[in-house]
Amino acid sequence: MENPLHLKSLNHISLLCTSVEESIDFYQNVLGFVPIRRPGSFDFDGAWLFGYEIGIHLLQSEDPKNMPKKSTINPKDNHISFQCESMGAVEKKLKDIEIKYVRAKLEEGGIQVDQLFFHDPDGFMIEICNCDSLPVIPLAGEMARSCSLVNLPMIQHNKQQIQQQLVQQ
Repeated sequence: MENPLHLKSLNHISLLCTSVEESIDFYQNVLGFVPIRRPGSFDFDGAWLFGYEIGIHLLQSEDPKNMPKKSTINPKDNHISFQCESMGAVEKKLKDIEIKYVRAKLEEGGIQVDQLFFHDPDGFMIEICNCDSLPVIPLAGEMARSCSLVNLPMIQHNKQQIQQQLVQQ
């Protein structure tokens, strides 16, 4: 595998907020992120949080009243996903704090993945899943293809061939 930009890891995501304080509360008390020191040389309001080996940088919108607000939870929208230890505990917590969410299930090769999708205070989507049960299988030199029902049988066949090759090595 090449690494043309010599990347090491994902450092942070930045999110524009209508209220940095409300977003800090959400990311700290719902997702468990910890506020960390932010350089004082910035000339705009914001906050930095850290957790799960990733940073979240909250940026105060200059025009919070005109920020678009998403109300429909659409699992196919842009989102960040976190793996969890217990989907039941996550769902209970979301119910307890009255956060609306959508459930989804994915089944691939006999492996079932449960997903919960919900919004942060500004409509940015969060996914919580038990995705770690899904194996990460390189395409082994093949061109990347989109996942669709049209090419699913071909993907499954190729996956079996790759697994056989790995076992033989």
